[in-house]
Amino acid sequence: MATAAAQKAAETEPGGAGSTAARAAEQQAAFDEAVAADERIEPRDWMPDAYRTSLIRQIAQHAHSEIIGMQPEANWITRAPSLRRKAILMAKAQDEAGHGLYLYSAAETLGVSRDELLDKLHSGRQKYSSIFNYPTLTWADVGAIGWLVDGAAITNQVPLCRCSYGPYARAMIRVCKEESFHQRQGYESLLALSRGTQAQHEMAQDAVNRWWWPSLMMFGPPDEESSHSEQSMTWKIKRHSNDELRQRFVDICVPQAESLGLTLPDPDLKWNEARGHHDFGPIDWTEFWDVLKGNGPCNDQRITQRRRAHEEGAWVREAAAAYATKQAGAPRADTAATAHGEATA
Repeated sequence: MATAAAQKAAETEPGGAGSTAARAAEQQAAFDEAVAADERIEPRDWMPDAYRTSLIRQIAQHAHSEIIGMQPEANWITRAPSLRRKAILMAKAQDEAGHGLYLYSAAETLGVSRDELLDKLHSGRQKYSSIFNYPTLTWADVGAIGWLVDGAAITNQVPLCRCSYGPYARAMIRVCKEESFHQRQGYESLLALSRGTQAQHEMAQDAVNRWWWPSLMMFGPPDEESSHSEQSMTWKIKRHSNDELRQRFVDICVPQAESLGLTLPDPDLKWNEARGHHDFGPIDWTEFWDVLKGNGPCNDQRITQRRRAHEEGAWVREAAAAYATKQAGAPRADTAATAHGEATA
């Protein structure tokens, strides 16, 4: 945050209560100026507590979604229809694990530990995207997730590459590149099914029918019901509202569905010439809130598997920590060789 106001705030000497209040005001002004100028806020910069808290909440939910999101598709790794499809799906699962790593690391720069975030996930005190509480019933679901779910993620996440918080913005650059590949892989898989046998086409259509509406819910509640969206946009954590992103996603998907030869399950979906956008039908927000509260078809299954994986992996974390401690205390090879040479000289 290299603004003149920031420099001035940094140079102010602490004094009495009046001086402390003045310094706080200067720091806030410097922060506001940096955000308004589209400058990055970095971990060592001063930031409002509410800004830090909001970032931790959003980044943690994003990270949790990445690692929980591995489960629905991993269910099909052993049943993929070909070696090529199996390799693609394994690579994608590895990518999602990496995304979780980038995001947890970004959250740690805000002063919160990864263990604390995972504990909140496992205890239900922090959420992940409701989309991952739906089952993958057929192989076509893998393609539908790639096309629709990852497509919605890209629509939501590309603007985050310009997030006002530097570590989050930089993490998103690589995440979005890989998510773009995932979306294309899903589209290609659905295209193959849609152009296959009648049974394959029907399976692809069924998957799209089931995943379309949950994908629209991924952008969050309507703007008038979103408790965080407006403030996040003021801070430039987000660049667009939930409804703006949802509309953009619908407009992108309509021509893609036509190319796939599949139908989006919305009888109200039509082009509105006056608006320059597609109109679409009402979303069942009762379902959205119900799933978010833990009552979705796979909520218990997802979090139970996550807790079990965390517990079973404890020995790996302990071994890695012990190895790191041992390496930190051992002399480097070149240092040891130098010491040996001096001793024998």
